[in-house]
Amino acid sequence: MADNPLQNVSFPSNGRTAHGYLAVPESGAGPGVVVIQEWWGLTSHIADVTNRLAAEGFVALAPDLYGGTTTHDSDEAGKLMAELPVQQAATDLAGAVDFLLDHDAVVGRKVGAVGFCMGGGFVLVLAAQQGDKIGAAVPFYGVLGEDYPSFTNLSAPLLGHFGEQDTMAPPDAVTALADRIETEAGRRPDFRLYPAGHAFFNDEDHMGTYDPQQATIAWNETLNFLRSNLR
Repeated sequence: MADNPLQNVSFPSNGRTAHGYLAVPESGAGPGVVVIQEWWGLTSHIADVTNRLAAEGFVALAPDLYGGTTTHDSDEAGKLMAELPVQQAATDLAGAVDFLLDHDAVVGRKVGAVGFCMGGGFVLVLAAQQGDKIGAAVPFYGVLGEDYPSFTNLSAPLLGHFGEQDTMAPPDAVTALADRIETEAGRRPDFRLYPAGHAFFNDEDHMGTYDPQQATIAWNETLNFLRSNLR
């Protein structure tokens, strides 16, 4: 796999080296947030989201789960997602959490996690695995290629953004997931439905579903949620 030009930082992950894109606020310090890619890879859109978080005062890190590969083809993206072992991705993401918690620019003892599509699914996996290291978790229309692990160790507040017309994460599946989290973690997540389709936040609009109005609402709610829970 070729290196991704967006990679600007490396960090240890379970005995190997992982890579990602790091953005630090102008102030030089802030709460940490892990940004988890869609099935397209670590694209310019994910880098832009990371930069936007830094502009709002967060130290944001987007791990490159595909090792440098990106695509704009849905079939190839689906293949890349299917070939990515969930445990390997979870390990890389755990390394990203520890990297942020040890970073001089990061304040606080917990980090946030924000992810989109495949990354939204991994936000929930990460929050379930990392327990009290995660202080706020925000999945956007999260999907996962296999069943979720147990949520019994999940302690982070959850805010989720989903589309009413999303066929990849349909409303019935969202409700069922919320029910399971409530049963296993003892708290019901704040999962919200928007009059939009899958990937409504992605302004590169590869699926033709970008909705700027709903994206703005979800983004502002995400910022408020992160600020409230990461101190």
